[in-house]
Amino acid sequence: MNFNFLSPVSDLVLAHNELLSQQALGRKLRIHSKQKGIPDLEGVSIALIGVLENRNDHNYIGEEFQLNEIRKAFYALFHGSWNTIIADLGDINKGESVEDTYFALKTTIAILIEKKIIPVIIGGTQDLTYANYRAYDALMPMVNIVNVDCKFNLGDSAKPIKNNSFVGKIILDQPYNLFNYATIGYQTYFNSQEEIDLMEKLYFEYYRLGQVSTNIALVEPVLRDANIVSIDLNSIKSAELSLNQKYSPNGFDGKEICAIARYAGISNKVSSFGIYEYKPSKDDEITSMLMAQMIWYFIEGVNYRVKDDDFIDENTYQKYITLVEDQELIFYKSIKTGRWWIEIPFLTEVNNKLKRHTLLSCMHQDYLDACNNKIPDRWYKAFQKNCI
Repeated sequence: MNFNFLSPVSDLVLAHNELLSQQALGRKLRIHSKQKGIPDLEGVSIALIGVLENRNDHNYIGEEFQLNEIRKAFYALFHGSWNTIIADLGDINKGESVEDTYFALKTTIAILIEKKIIPVIIGGTQDLTYANYRAYDALMPMVNIVNVDCKFNLGDSAKPIKNNSFVGKIILDQPYNLFNYATIGYQTYFNSQEEIDLMEKLYFEYYRLGQVSTNIALVEPVLRDANIVSIDLNSIKSAELSLNQKYSPNGFDGKEICAIARYAGISNKVSSFGIYEYKPSKDDEITSMLMAQMIWYFIEGVNYRVKDDDFIDENTYQKYITLVEDQELIFYKSIKTGRWWIEIPFLTEVNNKLKRHTLLSCMHQDYLDACNNKIPDRWYKAFQKNCI
């Protein structure tokens, strides 16, 4: 396998790791080091990758950064009751150009996903999500992206890509593989009305910060359908972060962002997970520890994944049929986990690209709404996307 793009974990971090308890996570990882090279990936389920690229920050001033403090915080945490084998593959350094970094990240992610290893990307600027998305070009026909962010990041696709305007490039660049884009935790005052209107016009999903904070379980179905989850640290309120990282007094708290990370891990479809917009500073311990805990909760979720959505065996699910505005809606409930799905009968073999989306994750509330003659919002948007 070609992992030539990856540089090893620093000796400073490895020396720190040697001082940790034998029960610490860092002592159980397979780590890319100068002495031993790339570790054996046989049996590995999750691989950490740092990406030291921040040149597309719209406020870029040329500062360099590293991810040592995040690794030290993560290594010092204790292992959960997991069977998951984890590797730390080191960092992708800045390429000659940003496009070179994109190519390195895209190639590395594609290799890992083909080996059924989930890459956990630590950035760097959030435009790296574009490279993550392009890694799927040869892997699957349609991709769902969930962005945990206070902004939509749509931008003008005609202008050069930046960390606050990369989604427009994802939408408009060929090949067209994007099925759904969802933003969790957006704050209205950070988004123009034109962007809000465009999200609605494209039938993308968006969940306000207040909605999610009131009921964190609201985002579980959209994360269950995601392939790529991208988290912008600017979605977290400044009180939870170190000095250089502070952005807004409003945002998710530590408990909420870790719950979102765990939902992402539990999803059987999430095959890459990234945390972006890290800006290290001397006052760095809080951000590093929060990122370490987010990664920990994602791994916790992956360890407790349950395959409950094939619906082949009639003894494993319950089927419910409702009639809403002359439209027959068919729901499925997993007996094993209690999770719900809704059938989308119009996504048929006529459109082979969308064939895999015939079941859409939903909540019990969506079934209750259907019983009260209200069409679920997620179902409606999926239907409209098929009609565009």
